Amino acid sequence: MLPVILAMLLTQAPTAHSRQQGVPIGKGKTLPTVRLTAPAGGWTVDRMLLVEGTVSDPTIDPVVLSINGDRYLMRTFGGRFKRKFPAASGKNVVTVMAINQAGTARTQATSYAQIPPVPLKAILTSDTEGVYTDLHVYEPTQDSVSPAKEGSGQVLDVKKMAHVYWANTESPSGGTFYLNEQGGSFDDPAYGPYLYVHRAPPKGVYLIATNYWPSGDKAHTVATLNVVLYEGTPRELRRMVRIPLATPGTTRVLAWINVLGDGKAEVYVPSQDPAPKAASWPRDLDAAVKALTSGGMDSDY
Repeated sequence: MLPVILAMLLTQAPTAHSRQQGVPIGKGKTLPTVRLTAPAGGWTVDRMLLVEGTVSDPTIDPVVLSINGDRYLMRTFGGRFKRKFPAASGKNVVTVMAINQAGTARTQATSYAQIPPVPLKAILTSDTEGVYTDLHVYEPTQDSVSPAKEGSGQVLDVKKMAHVYWANTESPSGGTFYLNEQGGSFDDPAYGPYLYVHRAPPKGVYLIATNYWPSGDKAHTVATLNVVLYEGTPRELRRMVRIPLATPGTTRVLAWINVLGDGKAEVYVPSQDPAPKAASWPRDLDAAVKALTSGGMDSDY
């Protein structure tokens, strides 16, 4: 009786588009075969790690990629996938999983990179196809922090920070932004990843934010930020932030990073941590964000 009632309700009410959730599953009913042609293992001196391969079921899009535990979703085109990622110093364990109706297949390769450690890396992905979760990174400059007019401490002016994003992919201090360009186009919507790397980050406070632009029936998505500091060293620090995005044009602050020098850094995640009160942080970060988003953007901060 219950199926009949449900069928009647569905025919009487207008159907709404359901948001894609999680990783889409391929339509094939035979367990897929996934192969990696790169990396081939062994040693490399390249700062960029090529991940390339094939999956036997061309309906699987995307495949799930993990590099040293950092998760990505890679688009496939005719059963092929290909993209370069910043390599970590030392071991790079690359795992690719392909999922269809028959189950999950995986393959793995390990490449060792003889390169200097990466002090600062940010990776932004989403769980929905056809949306832009643009990554925006604000770097410290000589003018971005000044003494407070009243009392002790310093204040931050976000508008005087260096802004690194899709239209400005190189910062004056050496930060590099990698567009989501799987498939060869300038900047594809979908899962990401957007990547930001700084190989010699100057001391100071960094702001990591996202700006959300959905399309079609994509009402909302979940953005995931992975921050890695001093990767490949004894001081390695990792933080993950998962946050829902729903309003078009919304700017959300995902994390603050305070690079202290000498292999030390602190991370403040507004959705997870109490506001920092240490003297090493500028005063009133909330006010700094409001000044940034007051120019016509909505803010869910």
